[in-house]
Amino acid sequence: MSSNKVRDQEKTERRDAVIQGYIESREKQRQLQKRTLGIVIASQTFGGAGLAAGITVGALLAQEMLGTDQYAGIPTALFTLGSAAAALLVGRLSQQKGRRVGLAAGFLAGGFGAIGVVLAAVFDNLPLLFLSLLVYGGGTATNMQARYAGTDLALPTERAKAISMAMVFTTFGAVAGPNLVNVTGQLAESLGAPVLSGPFMLAALAYIVAGVILLIFLRPDPFMVAKGIAEKENHNQAHQSEDITPSVHKRGIIIGAAVMILTQIVMVAIMTMTPVHMQHHGHGIGAVGMVIGIHVAAMYLPSLITGILVDRFGRTMMSYASGVTLLIAGLLAAFAPADSMILLIVALALLGLGWNFGLISGTAAIVDATPPQLRAKTQGKVDVLIALAGATGGAMSGMVAAQTSYSTLSLLGGVLSLLLIPMIIWSRAKPKE
Repeated sequence: MSSNKVRDQEKTERRDAVIQGYIESREKQRQLQKRTLGIVIASQTFGGAGLAAGITVGALLAQEMLGTDQYAGIPTALFTLGSAAAALLVGRLSQQKGRRVGLAAGFLAGGFGAIGVVLAAVFDNLPLLFLSLLVYGGGTATNMQARYAGTDLALPTERAKAISMAMVFTTFGAVAGPNLVNVTGQLAESLGAPVLSGPFMLAALAYIVAGVILLIFLRPDPFMVAKGIAEKENHNQAHQSEDITPSVHKRGIIIGAAVMILTQIVMVAIMTMTPVHMQHHGHGIGAVGMVIGIHVAAMYLPSLITGILVDRFGRTMMSYASGVTLLIAGLLAAFAPADSMILLIVALALLGLGWNFGLISGTAAIVDATPPQLRAKTQGKVDVLIALAGATGGAMSGMVAAQTSYSTLSLLGGVLSLLLIPMIIWSRAKPKE
């Protein structure tokens, strides 16, 4: 056996011994859970800044390069489509290698994608823009999947709170990103690049830093410890029962996925066309950045309170709240005067809040319904559907708004959110014998 193989084997044995120590000690598990949340929070702060670039100026960059509004939703569709593929890959990689490797790879891919967007803008290269936006979507998917890392060692009664803690710190980066549009635009211009490429420069740096943080500090891997705990429990149960197949609650997965998919479609569709709608009615890029910044803050900042509410009042009640909040947001965006910044801010804030309710309640339902042996892979598959829903919402939003109006788009989105109610009622109905 070569010296490299010997070193690799010794390294694996040391890592397994460390993980085994955490499997055997509940106190160590609590310490690791606390440490994991801190690391995830640090990475999410940077990840949020990377996420915000595509939301804020993606549609405007496409509008500038394509010369038409009709396809302004294409960037959102592309990076959400890219996030669908990334969600599946990150989920599978996390299942096999742990959260550290899976999440770091996704963030680093997003960073390189953002660099590609900058180069595409500089050279006015549409094929490179579209390809880079797909890769940039890897950061979006990872930003979403990082919320699961905080739940791997959390108690069932604290899962929603753990999700919310991972999400709430995304706010700082996600709000800073849109409000740095002017600053990053000036930086890009001083470097001879288009103004709208500036936010993607910030995104590249932010995503790469987020990936490096996870790669270096997320040790031991909380997911690998959670898998080890589950395997130990199954081994102990083997003496009592022949059937130790991990239990999966399909209805819980279906309703959790449905809530997140529907809220994603509604949120992305209205959010994508808001910057274009504002620009058409005389609002500057700074005003656009402020409205989207407040929207993104509402998506993430209430997370801690939402998590407590989800744990206390249940996943179902907060899913209902999501549908009602999105309906109000859609109605307000549809009927607010286009020159009213205040009403646009309120509408987009409610849109973000409704999405927040749906994401945390749906995520908690998915975690409740899946054992560690299947959890990361299942989470990746669900996030694929969420990303595809976002891609559909983003692509269709430009077409609907171009053929009708922003008001019609917003109204349709608000009404669509009401589908959450019958879906949840179905999920609570007892299956027929």
